[in-house]
Amino acid sequence: MNQAEHINQWLDAHNITEIECLVPDMSGTARGKIIPRHKYNPAEGIRMAEAVFTQTVTGDFPEEDFTDVADNDMRLIPDPSSLCLVPWAKDPTAAIIHDAYNFKGEPIEIAPRNVLKRVLKAYADLGLKPIIAPEMEFYLVQIQPDEDLPLAPPVGRTRRTEAGRQSFSIDAMNEYGDIFDVMYDWCEIQNIALDTLIHEMGPAQMEINLDHGDPLDLADQVFLFKRTIREVALQNNMYATFMAKPMQGQPGSAMHLHQSIVNIETGVNIFADPDTGESTEVFFNHIAGMQTYLPAAMAFLAPYVNSYRRLSRFSSAPINLEWGFDNRTCGLRVPESNAAGRRIENRLPGVDVNPYLAFAASLGAGLLGMQQKLKPSDALAGSAYDKAANLPHHLDDAVAELLACEPLAQLLGPHFVRCYAAIKETEFEEFFEVISPWERRFLLLNV
Repeated sequence: MNQAEHINQWLDAHNITEIECLVPDMSGTARGKIIPRHKYNPAEGIRMAEAVFTQTVTGDFPEEDFTDVADNDMRLIPDPSSLCLVPWAKDPTAAIIHDAYNFKGEPIEIAPRNVLKRVLKAYADLGLKPIIAPEMEFYLVQIQPDEDLPLAPPVGRTRRTEAGRQSFSIDAMNEYGDIFDVMYDWCEIQNIALDTLIHEMGPAQMEINLDHGDPLDLADQVFLFKRTIREVALQNNMYATFMAKPMQGQPGSAMHLHQSIVNIETGVNIFADPDTGESTEVFFNHIAGMQTYLPAAMAFLAPYVNSYRRLSRFSSAPINLEWGFDNRTCGLRVPESNAAGRRIENRLPGVDVNPYLAFAASLGAGLLGMQQKLKPSDALAGSAYDKAANLPHHLDDAVAELLACEPLAQLLGPHFVRCYAAIKETEFEEFFEVISPWERRFLLLNV
């Protein structure tokens, strides 16, 4: 049975009447088409303008054209492994994530899913397979349609908002128990492998962990999870937000990435000797690559102007790329583990990232370190907040570092990097034109 036959059989078995044909754009937003079942041919896929990948988060486009001047179409071909039900749809509806190709059958270089596939192929060519486990933090907030007003925590089952910070509180989580019951049910329907749910530091700030596994599959799960929890929250008269810093005076929201590498043939984690449990040389090479190249990759790990509000000293977010064993002040933490579980936790990414691009950048930086046999700094036993901040402070700085890093561009794709940088430059320019309430309050009559 070929892939198209498998998809048709699944659609028939579930009596599907509509299909959401999805493709993640540069911001990780779902784009695509909704098609009646009887008009969908999975062998053909769908057609859509390639320019969908050049949109900014506001729907604008860079001045430079990164697609054909004719604004040509591309082919979107369904990935059968992503096929799932849409649990909140009124009629039997399926969602399928599609991959982007030109009409010669070549992958579209600027498609985020293809960027991650490109990095995974570079590992596979060496006989290696990365393993990823993401931890996503997010806030539940009251519905507030006025963008000029600050966000506030939602009312729970006690008809009150949270008082103070409730880190790890079971009772505070149970305030929203109905939401999380539906969240788990809907995620199970979509094959999203949720693991632990905890209450984070901020009011109604939660963290959900996903089971470790294949990076492409996990990126798909993050992509689908964001859609799911937003929908669950809306049905309970609140928002779920993945902004990196949604509320002044409250902690930001991260997406910590735990990553390791296994040998494809043996399945053994190459970061530790299975007999002695000692960390291997390639483990330290991987850390060194992340220390060397993640500053240039920050535009993927902190993709918006708001992202940099989270990365401040003493805010439970990293300010540099120090690394240490079980040290949460560091940008790179090595959790306590046995040899099979030896991994590196990248604590830089905000939860506002496009998961495909964040995974590609983080794994790509480590791969460059392995290929170049780089050496890391010494492990830090003290506080990384006592060390200098050595990350880009703003989005425009991050874009400049990205454009200056040739090894990262070659790994991710030069055309993609130029396109992504242009999108981020356009977003920054649009933000910079906005005069904030702070400026009007303190500068209008005082300078």
